[in-house]
Amino acid sequence: MINQQQTVLIWCMCLCLLLQACVPSPPVNQTQNPLITVPKTYPEYSRQSPRLSDSSKTQQSNSTADKNWQDFFTDKHLNTLIKTALEHNQELKILEQEIQIANNDIIARQGKYYPKLRGGFSYQVEKFGEFTSEGAGDAATEFLPVPTVPTVLHNHQAGLLTTWEIDIWKKLRNATRSAYYRYLASIEVKKFMVTHLVAEIATTYYELIALDNQLQIVTQFIHTLKRAQEVANIQKSSARTTSLAVKRFEAEVFKNQSRIYKIKQEIIIHENKLNALVGRFPQQVTRSPKQLDELIPKEFKTGVPFRLLENRPDVKRSSLELMASKIDIEVAKARFLPSLGIEAGTGYEAFSGQYFITPESIFYNMAANVTLPLLNRQAIKAAYFTANNKQIQSIYNYNLTVLNAYKEVANQLATINNLNKTYQLRLKQVKVLTESVDIANMLFQAARVDYLESLLTQRDLLEAQIELVEIKRDQFTAYIALYKALGGGWRDNARVNC
Repeated sequence: MINQQQTVLIWCMCLCLLLQACVPSPPVNQTQNPLITVPKTYPEYSRQSPRLSDSSKTQQSNSTADKNWQDFFTDKHLNTLIKTALEHNQELKILEQEIQIANNDIIARQGKYYPKLRGGFSYQVEKFGEFTSEGAGDAATEFLPVPTVPTVLHNHQAGLLTTWEIDIWKKLRNATRSAYYRYLASIEVKKFMVTHLVAEIATTYYELIALDNQLQIVTQFIHTLKRAQEVANIQKSSARTTSLAVKRFEAEVFKNQSRIYKIKQEIIIHENKLNALVGRFPQQVTRSPKQLDELIPKEFKTGVPFRLLENRPDVKRSSLELMASKIDIEVAKARFLPSLGIEAGTGYEAFSGQYFITPESIFYNMAANVTLPLLNRQAIKAAYFTANNKQIQSIYNYNLTVLNAYKEVANQLATINNLNKTYQLRLKQVKVLTESVDIANMLFQAARVDYLESLLTQRDLLEAQIELVEIKRDQFTAYIALYKALGGGWRDNARVNC
């Protein structure tokens, strides 16, 4: 009969283990690796622009996106601003603390799969009533080296206690690996922030130079108007024109003088923006005195989409988060399986300090326990399903990140191509209008044309010159945005072994 009961008990235990092995299977989402679907080359825009080249037939190391910002930006004043920003920008300091927090999480998870050792000391006073089973038993017990157990019992205890959860299913180690991948992802977040910060500083810097150029153009235009106004005064004195011409030129001077203050205000706003990005209070920003059209970007090699998109920090971050979500599924799955723990302790325990540190007062214990969930497993089921859903979410996020990365590159290639064509046409327009202004001034001085034709021609030249500077500014902005879209100079040198 006893053997039969033991057999039934063993079969029940085996059945429980079998039930635990049956982990529920959520629906599997078959998603192709998004990098495989990326086109092999970028759109034809890179071949149509004279300053863009397709380096798909060259090695990745030859692409411009592999250059760090020190090599890509050659302006010494701009490089000084970027270096200062990387040292003092407050948002980067916050991200550095996020990285440290992620690293601390790894340390905490690593400590879970090592034995824990605690030490302690306790003192307890206890007295049982004489008419209780404990009190009567103690009074009748002979206890060497004293005749009887003391009525008031003083218990002294000191010792060590260790607990250890044996990671037989790699649940704890997988949790550490997941934390490690998220730590690497936090590093990519900082890289992504650095890329955006460098691009924003460079864009604002060239916008500031463009405003300086516009200020020079308007100032020169005012001088030209004043000379035309002097000519109109001379012609008025000789009755070759009326006072209307003088007043129109004078009004145009006042109009553009007010425009100067508007440009100066924009300069102050951009300087303050740069100072805020750098992490300092408002002050004058040292910048290049050159004209914007003298700062010609070097030849830009776009490289291969499959490789360059992997160098983007946001793509690498999404990839690392996807890897972490896959490991989280294994961690959640291990919660359905039995867990094995070991507890042990040793030390000294005695009712009197006189006998505390003696061989007879030594105690020790050791126990092993196996626990597994049997009933009401809804919580761990929900956690397992959530881990699967987060993995699918990470896949979609990875797809979206790669798609947006390729889209950004394609958009900037088209922008650069169209801006280059626009700039060439505007340059021809400025050249023609400059010749027209010279002709109009000569004819106006000879009183062969009305003042209005001279004024309108000069005004058209001013607007064309302003627009030419804006187009050149937009070209620099597009090149910077393309550099950022291609990865911003970050190479895939992070180690992911754990």
